[in-house]
Amino acid sequence: VEENPALTFTLGDCDVVQALDLCVQLLEMGETALIVSDAKYCYGAQGRSPDIPPNAALTLEVELLEARDAPDLELLSGKEKVELANRKRERGNFFYQQADYVLAINCYDIDLKIISSSSKVDFSPGEEAELLDVKVKCLNNLAASQLKLDHYEAALKSCNLVLEHQPGNIKALFRKGKVLAQQGEFRDAISILKAALKLEPSNK
Repeated sequence: VEENPALTFTLGDCDVVQALDLCVQLLEMGETALIVSDAKYCYGAQGRSPDIPPNAALTLEVELLEARDAPDLELLSGKEKVELANRKRERGNFFYQQADYVLAINCYDIDLKIISSSSKVDFSPGEEAELLDVKVKCLNNLAASQLKLDHYEAALKSCNLVLEHQPGNIKALFRKGKVLAQQGEFRDAISILKAALKLEPSNK
């Protein structure tokens, strides 16, 4: 279903299917292994359209070519940091679509750590703006995942962090209203949802 002669990933960061993440760390350099994996460590109950059906076990043939230290976050350029942060966010989105909200949250947490890590490199205003954009998207996605797991306090915190940067962020307002309603804070929920509706009256 897939052949990738130069796959590179950060071990333990959920960059790839769990079967790879768990087993590659057991390989010797230059070793080739066959990994026979249950669906839950690959593409799960959702599968992957069009080539992997739901609940499909996979056999992976893997050769470990090289292992090296992860990049030093402090030395990444603005462009490299934005690209890395976007990759981690997209990985979180993949797990969200697979309804694996715990792994999605894990990816978004890693993403936020990358974005907030200190840097020895100067970023341009444009790169700073791009990083903030990724951060806001990531926090919104994190709130959505936390809501799915009924982690209301955590979701509220994520929404508030978005609204600190963008008070008119429609997704954050909607999710905050949703959280407050779940917590029985109906007056505050109505107020926030009205504010969201005022910003985008046609948004269903």
